[in-house]
Amino acid sequence: MANEIERKFLIKSLPEDMSGTTMRQGYLQPEKERAVRIRTVEKDGSKKGVLTIKGMGSASGMSRYEFETEIPVEDADHLLSLCNQPLIEKTRYKIDVDNLTWEVDEFHGVNDGLVVAEVELESEEQTFDKPSFVGEEVTGQTKYYNMMLLKNPYTTW
Repeated sequence: MANEIERKFLIKSLPEDMSGTTMRQGYLQPEKERAVRIRTVEKDGSKKGVLTIKGMGSASGMSRYEFETEIPVEDADHLLSLCNQPLIEKTRYKIDVDNLTWEVDEFHGVNDGLVVAEVELESEEQTFDKPSFVGEEVTGQTKYYNMMLLKNPYTTW
């Protein structure tokens, strides 16, 4: 079983000249104990579907069980039509700094204006230096969870 350990931060400014991946995602089961997420990912003219199941998070909000597998795009598109609306729309950029990959999500639609970064770690105790584009930490703050952004979009804060 895979355990995902990550920390989440707000972004001060996006680095320039990056190419990103377009994502649309929704939830078939949006619960904190277990979430079933469907996602389509598009980059450079290719598109794939992804099914993800996430378990309950740790007390710190840093780690939780995650299962992820690729599914046919046609199935992903159909399953997205069954998800709670609106869908999460975002562009993801990956930035490598000091042997860590930062995934920066720039949200669109009802969450337009929100930009966050996540960094996946080996353990909850792992230390690292924050890059200059990284701001306030929001790890464990539920309002920043993608699932919660469906219920309470950023543009309504």
